[in-house]
Amino acid sequence: MSRALVLNASYEPLCVVATRRALILVIGGKAELVHPGAGVFRSERAAFPEPSVVRLTHYVKVPFRARVALNRRAVFARDGHRCQYCGAAAENLDHVVPRSKGGLHTWENVVAACRPCNTRKEDRLLAESGLKLRSLPSAPRARAWVVMAAGALRPDWEPYLEASLSASA
Repeated sequence: MSRALVLNASYEPLCVVATRRALILVIGGKAELVHPGAGVFRSERAAFPEPSVVRLTHYVKVPFRARVALNRRAVFARDGHRCQYCGAAAENLDHVVPRSKGGLHTWENVVAACRPCNTRKEDRLLAESGLKLRSLPSAPRARAWVVMAAGALRPDWEPYLEASLSASA
């Protein structure tokens, strides 16, 4: 099933929905088509372009700041699928301060790591293992991360997600 990016009236990414749901929003006048997809929805008397990006016509106030769930996919997306110790392709998650030494399972303590670095570090602190972090881990702040954590991104979504990420940085 194909998906569409839903933007608030202010062009802030809100969520990802099925393209059929996005088309219903457009037909109902609750959203406008910003970027069409490759497909077409057909009825007996009409044809509608498949929505890829839609923008709500009225601003929706988001009552709370959504925190991205800490999971493997989201950590790999944050770290660019690269080991935070050596820069190689990441395969594992690593706790900077091991859980056995009081480290928590939080965004600030979890990084992507390749198998050799993860094995080298084992159950030790950074100073004990001789490894250094390439960048300090932190929790994603932009609403766009909620969308990125949802799965694969379409190339036509990138301008809207990049604008959201740079605005929150």
